[in-house]
Amino acid sequence: MQKTKWLSIISLVSASVSATAFADELTDTRWYVAPFASYINTGGDRNAKDGWGGGLGLGKMLDQHFNIELRGFYNGWGGKYGQTDLSGGTADVQYYFNRNKLSPYTVVAIGGVNTAVSGPMGGTQSGFIGEAGAGLAYEVLDNLSLRGDVRYRYNNNFGDHVQPGRTEFNDLVVNLGFVIPFGDKPKAHQAKFEIPAAAPKPVPNDCASRDSDHDGVNECLDKCPDTPKGSKVDVHGCPIRLILKGNHFKLDSAELTPEAKTRLNEVANSLNHYPEKNEIEVQGHTSSEGSDGYNLKLSQRRAHAVVEYLKSKGVSNKLTAKGYGESKPVADNRTEAGRSENRRVELIWITD
Repeated sequence: MQKTKWLSIISLVSASVSATAFADELTDTRWYVAPFASYINTGGDRNAKDGWGGGLGLGKMLDQHFNIELRGFYNGWGGKYGQTDLSGGTADVQYYFNRNKLSPYTVVAIGGVNTAVSGPMGGTQSGFIGEAGAGLAYEVLDNLSLRGDVRYRYNNNFGDHVQPGRTEFNDLVVNLGFVIPFGDKPKAHQAKFEIPAAAPKPVPNDCASRDSDHDGVNECLDKCPDTPKGSKVDVHGCPIRLILKGNHFKLDSAELTPEAKTRLNEVANSLNHYPEKNEIEVQGHTSSEGSDGYNLKLSQRRAHAVVEYLKSKGVSNKLTAKGYGESKPVADNRTEAGRSENRRVELIWITD
């Protein structure tokens, strides 16, 4: 019953932290040390009091989600059979749901332990331990985090030298400590999608000043006249990207606003009169609020809404809706101005 209760507690903690959404993830692969203190709620099978202890971990962040860590520890408590001292170590694998200021994680560990009981019926025995649990890490500084977790521990001593008639034990361990990484924290890098400016080319004098579609390429060199307004073009004046920014959708919805419909009417009119009928991918992008999964679905619905609206206005190009969620930011998601830039729809011309 005691073991079942602890497993239920850990399951509830793990479920609650996994449902929380965070953003601004980055890859951090530094080594670190992690001193910690422990509280041990001994299971009923030990006939013992609760105890205390501590230890030190040495670990490495492998990527955005995984850590590996070697930990040494000591625990001690009193009880029916005398003073009990545990000393041992584990190899941990930790899975972080994100790498934000507040980061939930789960952990599994295996290792070995030496148990010594000082009472008249006690003894010394080496054994195996396995642990599973969940926790939270809170970044105080770039090189200092607070970390705590709750773990169920299974201990098998393969002999009854420490307690007559019993070799298996089940405990609950609560750890609280620090994580101190070595070296500078990596900085977040925002993806850039700027199109390099084309080198100026000499043009004949009779048309050098004419640019009827206002795409920045004069009439003599423009192979794609009547480019849709606001498009980014290549050196030949042919559209490759059209970015739609502003208040295009109602809050947390794929419903187009009147402002969006006005802008899309202009786009549809240009596409209907434009002679080239390339396939166009309509991309939906979001800022980082909310979970990755939710943002991906929202961006897909918004891209689909734009495709359906353009089709309803007679656009005959092949239109494909594709949601990218928050995976391709063009500005810093830590500011409202940056998040506003990242909430956008892009029309990408597919060329051979």
